[in-house]
Amino acid sequence: MGQCGLSGAALSDIGSSSDSNSCLREITMTKPNKMTRSLFRCTAVSVMAMAAGVACAQDSSDPIKLTLHDWTGQLITTQIMGEVLKKAGNNVEYVQADYLAQFAGLETGDLSIAMEMWETTGRDAMDAATATGKVENFGATGMKAKEEWWYPSYMKEKCPGLPNWEALKDEACAEAFSTAETAPKGRYLGGPVTWGGFDDERVEALDLPFEVIHAGTDAALFAELESAYQRQAPIMLWIYAPHWAPAKYEGEWVEFPEYTAECYNDASAGINPDMAYDCGKPFGEIWKVGWAGVKDKWPTAYDAVKAFTLDNAEMGAMITEVDLNGKTVDAVVADWMGANESRWKSWIGQ
Repeated sequence: MGQCGLSGAALSDIGSSSDSNSCLREITMTKPNKMTRSLFRCTAVSVMAMAAGVACAQDSSDPIKLTLHDWTGQLITTQIMGEVLKKAGNNVEYVQADYLAQFAGLETGDLSIAMEMWETTGRDAMDAATATGKVENFGATGMKAKEEWWYPSYMKEKCPGLPNWEALKDEACAEAFSTAETAPKGRYLGGPVTWGGFDDERVEALDLPFEVIHAGTDAALFAELESAYQRQAPIMLWIYAPHWAPAKYEGEWVEFPEYTAECYNDASAGINPDMAYDCGKPFGEIWKVGWAGVKDKWPTAYDAVKAFTLDNAEMGAMITEVDLNGKTVDAVVADWMGANESRWKSWIGQ
């Protein structure tokens, strides 16, 4: 592990003890008018040797702890990164962690790296953690996040004002999305509570006649979509991208008032002067974050994580292989590693 700024031959040429000894002998034996040149050469040897030692900083053998969450794409992203770090010689552990609560462990260094922090749901928690100086934003993954209320196109007949969010305020429209447990209110199937998203607050702030029901897991969320779509049954739910669902099913995201930071943080800023969250979710980057000590303890791994990139298209294809075609995450990651060897090797300097 660790990357050197100079070749082994160069290190041998400049860093050997015989070179240092020869410098001392040369200074001792040289004539006065040649001493300056000898001192200069010996100083250069010493500086280059010291620089080489710094450039060859080694990664710790302690395990790098990568966090796992509860959706397929994040498992794929994390395992790709973990397998690449193993190829670099790092010791890697995967640790199940809550998406937002994980920052407590990242601040202390008990957890090392989280590979997906979505701008749409995790920005506030990420900013609070990085503000402590104990957590670092390692940069964008290359994937762009979108997650919002979504409905199948066949529901537009029953609520023709969509995708404008104001159509949902109509009682007939809301009832068209109702179920026995929520009628006459519409039912919105949100993601697991651990995902955040502020949907309960959004319903209240925008005075929507809907009840928020949270799916227990990512798999349960999309199983219910599959069932409803096959039956042409009413459903309004949290859909995110990159994912296979927006490609497989015909539908639209609801168009809420555009997100601003003030909408979330200042009740007076939005269309409801008394409540925050009276707008849609933010769109944007999916970030890599981690303990601020990673760069010093595992410098090679740190560089690799910062270099890591994927795009929405390749992630969507890999999620499809797992969720729809029955492949395991292990198999999909192995296929990606085999097809992208030169790419991931460049992340670790090979």
